[in-house]
Amino acid sequence: MTTPPDATFGDVTARIDDRLVAEVEMHRPPANYFDVALLQGVVEAMAWAAEAGGRAVVLCAEGRHFCAGLDFGATDRPEPGALATLYDTARLLVDGPLPVVAAVQGSAIGGGLGLALAADFRVAATTSRFSANFARLGFHQGFGISLTLPPVVGPQRALELLTTGRRIDGTEAAAIGLCDRLVDDPRDGAHDLAAEIAASAPLAVRSIRRTLRADLVDRFGAMVDHERGEQVRLMETSDFREGIAASMARRAPEFRGE
Repeated sequence: MTTPPDATFGDVTARIDDRLVAEVEMHRPPANYFDVALLQGVVEAMAWAAEAGGRAVVLCAEGRHFCAGLDFGATDRPEPGALATLYDTARLLVDGPLPVVAAVQGSAIGGGLGLALAADFRVAATTSRFSANFARLGFHQGFGISLTLPPVVGPQRALELLTTGRRIDGTEAAAIGLCDRLVDDPRDGAHDLAAEIAASAPLAVRSIRRTLRADLVDRFGAMVDHERGEQVRLMETSDFREGIAASMARRAPEFRGE
């Protein structure tokens, strides 16, 4: 097969190598904060990869960090309608046809962790960082993390990570199952894993994946609707305002439960 030319979808590029691995790269360094446009670019790039003959996808990012989620410095209170559109787009990511390996360099924080969990696999380095920091911002987790995190790390560990919001490194992430491989270079490691998948029978891989993810898409849609409702409710609280202010000032928040 002749590999197709590279493609661009807004701030997202896509290419397919001779191992039939598609690399989908986000270009908003250094933190790769997402919005609807960026996620839509990822969705379109993955659809292009499937149509162009790719067999597995490496989801990666330019710059220091994989993804830091929403940029609360730019918008300290996302509009409910914008959140709904954002999560509808996230649902399309989960519904993609190809297995996805996320290459997590630097940090995957908040919604960025949700994006990494939307992938089938995660490859990280010891220096990578993961955090579901929502409670430290005074609101509810989103991006389907309520659904995708517990099967990966177990319900009890998921509860701990969500309620403390603590940051863990790649070594601990590997120990609890949050990342699947720990390597020196996450992008190279993700390509190696994706190539192993791409070397298997493609129809069998898709069939296996559909079986194991049978009702995930419907459940994901219902979960993000619930999460969004909780986020909208909690964004009306003083604790949310304090959490965002403390995060922007890089200080410890002082929550009052109101």
